[in-house]
Amino acid sequence: MDPLLAAFEEAYGRPPQGVWHAPGRVNLIGEHTDYNDGLVLPFALAQGVSVAAARRDDGVLELRSLQAAADGRTVRVEELTPGAVDGWAAYPAGVAAVLREHGVGGASLLIDSDLPQGAGLASSAALECAVALALCQLHGVEIERAELARLAQRAEREFTGTPCGIMDQSAALLCTAGHALLLDCRSGLSSQVPLPLGEALSLLVVDTRAPHALADGDYAARRAECERAASLLGVGSLRDVKDLAGALASLPEPVLRRRTQHVVTENHRVEAAVGLLRAGALAELGALLTASHLSLRDQFEVSWPRADAAVEAALRAGARGGRMVGGGFGGSVIVLAAADRLADVREAIDAAYAERGWPAPAYLEAVPSAGARRLL
Repeated sequence: MDPLLAAFEEAYGRPPQGVWHAPGRVNLIGEHTDYNDGLVLPFALAQGVSVAAARRDDGVLELRSLQAAADGRTVRVEELTPGAVDGWAAYPAGVAAVLREHGVGGASLLIDSDLPQGAGLASSAALECAVALALCQLHGVEIERAELARLAQRAEREFTGTPCGIMDQSAALLCTAGHALLLDCRSGLSSQVPLPLGEALSLLVVDTRAPHALADGDYAARRAECERAASLLGVGSLRDVKDLAGALASLPEPVLRRRTQHVVTENHRVEAAVGLLRAGALAELGALLTASHLSLRDQFEVSWPRADAAVEAALRAGARGGRMVGGGFGGSVIVLAAADRLADVREAIDAAYAERGWPAPAYLEAVPSAGARRLL
C-alpha cells in the first residue's frame, strides 16, 4: 500500500477518498514582477505536496502532516479566522476558510511533501492548491482554476500575513508538462511556452541551504517600496512605466530608482525569454538569467551571499547562465547548463561553498511537469 494511504488509515481509522497533488515551481524568469502587475514565466516541478483526504459532514477540519507528525490540528471550519491557526497549518486552514464561502465544509487531511521547505520553490502554494483541489472535489464545488489560484492567494495573504502575488498559485494549478507558463499578473491571462529541458540543456536547481521566510519584513518592505515608487510616478503599478529614463530621473530617492529599474527591465527580460523559447533558442536564455540575477542583487537587493557564490561558480565552470529564484533572502538558485557540464558545475559550486565553510548545497534537476491534479 502507498505509504500516504497507510498513514491516513492509521491516523484516521478509515481510508481516504482520494489523493491530490500540487507541484512546486521554478520561476524561470520574472522575479518580484508579480505583485507589480507584471509578467512571470514559471514552470511546475515534478516534486510537490500531496494530500490524502476524506470528507467530513460535521464541519470539522482535521489537519495532519507527515513532516510535522506531532503538530496536528482540529478546528471547526465555521470558526476559522485569521490567527486562529498558526504555523504550517495556517496555509490549509486559510484555504478552508476562504472556500467556506463557496460551500466547502469539513474534511480529514493528511499532508506529505517531497519539496525542500525554505528553498524558494513555492511549497506553501503547493500545499494551498493541493488542499483547495481536495476540498472542492470532496464537496462537489466547481471553481475555475484561475479563480481557485486567486482564492488560494487570498488565503495566504489573510491567514499568514504574506503579501504574496498570484504567480505561485497560478503555476501550481495551470502549468502543463514540458512548458513554462507565461502569466500576465494584471489580467490573469496565461499561455503555455515550450520549454524543452533535459535534451541538450538542463536546468539545475541549487538549494543554497539558506532558508528564507517571506513573512518577515524584507519582502513586505520591497513591495511597499514599489507601491511608493508607482504612486510618486502617478501610475497604477510599475508595470505601467513606459519611459524608464524619465521615471528614474523623476524619482527622488535612490532606493526607489533601483526598485523601479529592476521591475521594468525584468518585465522586458520575460518578454525576451518568451521570444527565445518560441524561436527554439533555449541556449541563448542563459544571458537573460544572469542579467536577472545581477538586477536582483544590485537593484532590488534581495540576493544573498550563497546565491551569489553559486551563480559565480557555475558561470566559471561553463554554465550558460544562472540566477536566484523566489522572493530572495535565502532559498535556491537555478543554473542553465549543457547536460554534459552539470558535473563540472556542481563540483565548482561545492568547492566554492567548502572554501567559505558553508554546508554543501543540495541539487535538483528541474523537469517541467504537470500542474495540480488528483492522483487517486
